[in-house]
Order: sequence, then C-alpha cells, then structure tokens
Amino acid sequence: MTVRDPATHAPAAGRGVRDAADEIVKAPVRITDAAAVRLLQPGDRVDVLAAARVVASAVPVVAVPEQPDGQVAPAASAESDLPSAAPDAGTAGGALVVLAVPRRIAAALSGAAVSSPLAVSLC
Repeated sequence: MTVRDPATHAPAAGRGVRDAADEIVKAPVRITDAAAVRLLQPGDRVDVLAAARVVASAVPVVAVPEQPDGQVAPAASAESDLPSAAPDAGTAGGALVVLAVPRRIAAALSGAAVSSPLAVSLC
C-alpha cells in the first residue's frame, strides 16, 4: 500500500485529489481465443471486446504468461515481475494476457468476463 503525504502531493489548481479508480494496475484477463493471445507480446496495445462492445481501449500488454497447454507464449519483457502461469492453471480455456489498466477498467473487465467471452483486437 502506498501512503502519500498530502503536503507533497497537493492536487493541481482546480482539480480534485486523484481518484484511486484511475490508478494503473496489472490485470490478468482470460481471452477466449488462445491463438489470438499467442500473437501478442509485451508493449502491444489492444482493445478488449465483450459482446460486441469495447470494454478497454488501446491498453498496453504487460505480459503474456506461459499457456497451460505447455505452449510458450512470446517472452515477457525483462521489466516484468510476473511469473509464468502454473502448468495446471487456467483450465477454463482460452489464454491469459496481463494488461496495464486503470483500476476502474480492471473492474469492468472482470464484470464483463462473467457474462461474455472476451476477445482482443490489436491497435
């Protein structure tokens, strides 16, 4: 948890304190089409789609973990501190991709995944 000193992090004139919902988080997202995920590499930007609507737009790919079927996805960048998926993880099908998104978008992605398969398109 990050603790900020209000005296050193004063909001800009005319703007409120930055909302925690806008903080960037690393969100693992299961994409239905594993072959599409194998096309991705860290640094790519993608739109995430659910039921013909865009849930996240032009978000960066942080990592593409090793897939549960043993196929190795493109290597994650050296800066990534995320481990590869365990061999028995992710039995729900599809493939994981880790995206850097605002916290509020991570919540929207999670909610959309409950009711609809998720897809990606490269930007």
